[in-house]
Amino acid sequence: MDTKYIFVTGGVVSSLGKGIISSSLACLLKARGFKVTIQKFDPYINIDPGTLNPYEHGECYVTEDGHEADLDLGHYERFTNVRTSRANNVTTGRIYQSVIEKERHGDYLGKTVQIVPHITDEIKRRVKFLGVKDDYDFIITEIGGTVGDIESLPFLEAVRQLRWELGKNSLCIHLTYVPYIAAAKELKTKPTQHSVKALQEVGIQPDVLVLRTEKDIPADMRRKIALFCNVAPDSVVQSQDVNSIYKVPLNMHRQHLDEIVLRKTETPFEGEPHMEKWMEFIEKLDNATETVNIAVVGKYVELQDAYKSISEALLHAATYANRRLNLVYVHSEKLTDGNVDERLADMDGVIIAPGFGQRGIEGKFVALRWCREHDVPTFGICLGMQCMVIEFARNVLGLADANSTEMDTHTSNPVIDLMEEQKNISNLGGTMRLGAYECRLDPDSTPGKAYGTETVRERHRHRFEFNNAYREAFENAGMKCVGINPATNLVEVVEVPGKKWFVGTQYHPEYSSTVLSPSPIFRSFINASVERHQMRLMAETEK
Repeated sequence: MDTKYIFVTGGVVSSLGKGIISSSLACLLKARGFKVTIQKFDPYINIDPGTLNPYEHGECYVTEDGHEADLDLGHYERFTNVRTSRANNVTTGRIYQSVIEKERHGDYLGKTVQIVPHITDEIKRRVKFLGVKDDYDFIITEIGGTVGDIESLPFLEAVRQLRWELGKNSLCIHLTYVPYIAAAKELKTKPTQHSVKALQEVGIQPDVLVLRTEKDIPADMRRKIALFCNVAPDSVVQSQDVNSIYKVPLNMHRQHLDEIVLRKTETPFEGEPHMEKWMEFIEKLDNATETVNIAVVGKYVELQDAYKSISEALLHAATYANRRLNLVYVHSEKLTDGNVDERLADMDGVIIAPGFGQRGIEGKFVALRWCREHDVPTFGICLGMQCMVIEFARNVLGLADANSTEMDTHTSNPVIDLMEEQKNISNLGGTMRLGAYECRLDPDSTPGKAYGTETVRERHRHRFEFNNAYREAFENAGMKCVGINPATNLVEVVEVPGKKWFVGTQYHPEYSSTVLSPSPIFRSFINASVERHQMRLMAETEK
């Protein structure tokens, strides 16, 4: 069958959850046996979010082919179990860069380069690229931003053109907000009406409306919205707040969103989507009664989206361990020797978060020393692993000034150092070690047992590495290098085997964790944390 293109736009306010709705629809279509992918078009002029501060845009997600992408791609993968690539995330900056490079090359034969048709043609080419490259049944394209934003206009114009060109092989889903005014005790439809009007003014008529709401929207109100917005009454569905994003696909299916899309694109279908494994996950999520307490120590804890993939990977692992996840964010800038016991004593496990730069680094060292000395399950990720190495060097090897050259270029003990190929790079964007690399694990190590295989491929995003000149000293003192890149001999995983669970990974295993395929190393960490929780309960009972 022809590839069908589904466009998802948003109105009224940002952060309504276009990515979750897109992911939920993809999840349902995939469960029906269709081949599906999702792409995100972001209207900002940055080439990618790699140089953006997490406070600006939340987590920077990394694809297997080494593209720094919007965090929504993490949702796409977690909901569909399908890997994305650089083709799944395009920004205004990348569009303009491509067009300008073509102009410099002379590809436009001296014509005046304009928004229409040159920018819009490049957007349309990117929309269709995945359909040309792979034989997908459905390509869901999420347009970032909010209808009415000046930045989104070229993307919406490209969507308008594609709707005419693709005909029945395309469809527009518009997500809006229906606010509840507490003082009046009323839901208000006017913002949705204005949002749809703004979309119609740029030439796009939505086929389906998804109404984000905190309260149930009565059927007569949904019919009113359909009437004023020129949408069929059975094509207006509501996305009421739920206590887990992983329940949204089930909520959308109950309102027949997948069937509406299939019917409107004239796609034959029968029966129900195969959601048995998804339902098993939800059942575990709902029925868990015991808790596991995990602290994430980092410097971006005010904005929890900065650690989105980590929190989701922990949730996946905890759910499969039949535990409710109690996630506590601990600001590393505010962690000291004087308060660390108070902040971490009730935790069953501790994550030392990734990041860049000097700020908050000393608090991570404090946490690591406390965890190591109190034998608390501890997982250092990327910079967290590097901090694990530095703390061990300072307090076990006796190298008081041990550091990373990222933090101190003049340290006499650079146990973490810049990769050789990074030393002459001045640009920041897209120049780190990015994407999936092979790692060979010691089969007798904790990570080796967790994965159940000697070779894994996990994703990286960093410039600095373990300095192999110190490897022998670390191993003699009890920190083992248990994961090695076979091509470069770089150390990817360290462990202190004498501890219950004390592991650091240079890579980011959280990127690979999905609902149906949770990360093995996160599951191992959570299992160790659960064991600590149970031992603490037994000790309290004996008292």
